Amino acid sequence: MAAERLIAFGAEIWVAEGSVVSYLGFPYPTRMAIIRLADGGLFLWSPIALTPSLQATVEALGTVRYLVTPTKLHNLYLAEWKAAYPWAQLYAAPGLVQHRRDIAFDDRLMDKPPAAWANQIDQVLVQGSFAITEVAFYHRASETALIADLIQSFPPGWFKGWRGWIARRAGIVAPNAGTPLDLRATFTHRKAVRQSVKRIFDWGAEHLILAHGPLVEEDATGYMHKALSWVGLSA
Repeated sequence: MAAERLIAFGAEIWVAEGSVVSYLGFPYPTRMAIIRLADGGLFLWSPIALTPSLQATVEALGTVRYLVTPTKLHNLYLAEWKAAYPWAQLYAAPGLVQHRRDIAFDDRLMDKPPAAWANQIDQVLVQGSFAITEVAFYHRASETALIADLIQSFPPGWFKGWRGWIARRAGIVAPNAGTPLDLRATFTHRKAVRQSVKRIFDWGAEHLILAHGPLVEEDATGYMHKALSWVGLSA
């Protein structure tokens, strides 16, 4: 089997595209980011389905050390990656330990990075929702932010029929990008989400990897300001 292609997205960071999965009846694409740390170890963000070709491609970059899930929804393939790399540290997003009791997590993601990737990758807990807490990341070397579910944008025609109507009403069909209305409604603590999002903006990211959207290669901070305008922070 031919090696699976990775997209080089900057200094020491790559992207791999995965299969489409169903969430509440909506088809969602999956995407993983791989960051090579200074010691050569690999930080895997939102692991997608593990295939032999992807495994070979990833191993050519270095040793898998950290498996990181940015929200409790991004959990479908964690067990198979942990089985393939039992020495890798598996980090749970807030709420995931309770949601996936069948998986033995090594640690939980907090509002600041652990020593393992501190000074290389920053992170922020996006607070304010009663339903879900996302962990946003920023890779310093490539000036890249990584957002899983807080910002979404799909090509026109991706969703069919009534699903397309809902997606357009939610403001997540290109050229628009934003937080889906159902997710946005869960952010009842507006001060908390504003504080979290301000920290993301303060990174000054030039590039952006979205789990469900385009790869933004310039002015990522401006892109995020527009997508998250509902939070109420001025650009």
